[in-house]
Amino acid sequence: MLSKKLLGGKSGAAPYSGDIAVGHVTSPYISVYPWSSSGFGTKYANPATLPTFTGTAVAFSPDGANIAVGSGNSVRFAVYPWSSGSGFGTKYADPSTLPTGNVYGIAFSPDGADIAAAHSLSPFISVYPWSSGFGTKYANPATGVTATTGVAFSPDGADIAVTTTSTPRIHAYPWSSGFGTKYANPSTLPPAASFGVAFFPDGADIVVAHDSSPGISAYPWSSGFGTKYADPSTPSGGSGNGVAFSPDGSDVAVAHGSAPDHCAVYQWSSGFGTKYAGPSTPPTGDGNGVAFSPDGAAIAIAHNFSPFISVYPWSSSGFGTKYTDPTTLPASTGQSVAFLPA
Repeated sequence: MLSKKLLGGKSGAAPYSGDIAVGHVTSPYISVYPWSSSGFGTKYANPATLPTFTGTAVAFSPDGANIAVGSGNSVRFAVYPWSSGSGFGTKYADPSTLPTGNVYGIAFSPDGADIAAAHSLSPFISVYPWSSGFGTKYANPATGVTATTGVAFSPDGADIAVTTTSTPRIHAYPWSSGFGTKYANPSTLPPAASFGVAFFPDGADIVVAHDSSPGISAYPWSSGFGTKYADPSTPSGGSGNGVAFSPDGSDVAVAHGSAPDHCAVYQWSSGFGTKYAGPSTPPTGDGNGVAFSPDGAAIAIAHNFSPFISVYPWSSSGFGTKYTDPTTLPASTGQSVAFLPA
């Protein structure tokens, strides 16, 4: 097991240069920009075949060669080849067995061999082999879930976790080219409907964003849930909608629905530390998604009022001065955000 304070991140890594993707409510539903320490570059051209509805979730494959967008409507999600500097390729064919409801969460397995979609109708979670296209959908888990909202694989790919709006609000399974027997629920459940999940970078902890104060709950993880960590001493202030660890594991962020910050970030070391001060120029609306850049030097928040995406320098001092908005803004409410892997 790696150290709880991982190497890399804010500690001397080369500045990140890559891309940032925002899923949003109206057409074209996905906007992607080059990203560097200078901020946003010129927006990439839209894909030739657009997603069919709201960009509720967005994810790059671990090798950066593909980008997936979750949505409502009949097709549910779209996956495209991705080339940094060139943009979208031709949309891949849809899976033969589509997700059955609106897709609210997407995740690639760490080795890129599988893709998971959390969605609104039974069986509520669909996972497919992935190899430059969809394989045949894996069998549903023996112990099912309902009303899913988010999904994440553990960093070693051995487990998969799914958040839901109904009790127990978090489900987790072993994963090995299919679902294993569901892990026991945590002894202390998240207190309300859950909307996002993330594993610590070495897999030793798991955090859940949820409705109701404090907006975030965390547990040790080791092939099952440990005893819930104490809540942060300073609650986030609103319903937790998205959650992310910094790449070095020293901080954890929750995007939430309350002014003025709309995103709370805490120091992390086997539990919540001090909450950082909010940004001097906060997001203009509810925080729906949050992501750190792969070098840990920037934090991005997708939110529901213009400019719909806000990005800030990030360091051990907390939020820096907000980067200039992109010249071409996302078309409407930012639902999700992801950086291209380094």
